[in-house]
Amino acid sequence: MAENNIGSKRVVVGAHYGLTEWLLQRVTAVIMVIFTLVLLVVYMVFGNASYVGWSSLYANQLMKILTFLTLLSLFYHAWVGIRDIWMDYLSSAGLRLTMQTVTVLWLIGCAGYAAQILWRV
Repeated sequence: MAENNIGSKRVVVGAHYGLTEWLLQRVTAVIMVIFTLVLLVVYMVFGNASYVGWSSLYANQLMKILTFLTLLSLFYHAWVGIRDIWMDYLSSAGLRLTMQTVTVLWLIGCAGYAAQILWRV
């Protein structure tokens, strides 16, 4: 019986990111588009772009929560895109890990700052 020696015997790592991350990035994009359309409709119906208009819109806790969830979608969407850039273009594992860590910390900081802004209004 002949042994099959076709192809390499290396272990493929990182392949688990594929479909799930691709799908989640599309879902977060749809969430952001829907939220943008809702804001446009609210603006077209009420048309008050003053500080008073925006602060009255964000006096509603539901609007704050929807905005924050949309921002979390934006941050996750950005994480997937930037992570892929770091994985594709940084060959040094140490530099890649450093940049990914800085990116995650930056996005977490942005999420915290967004929460602080939304609930301060």
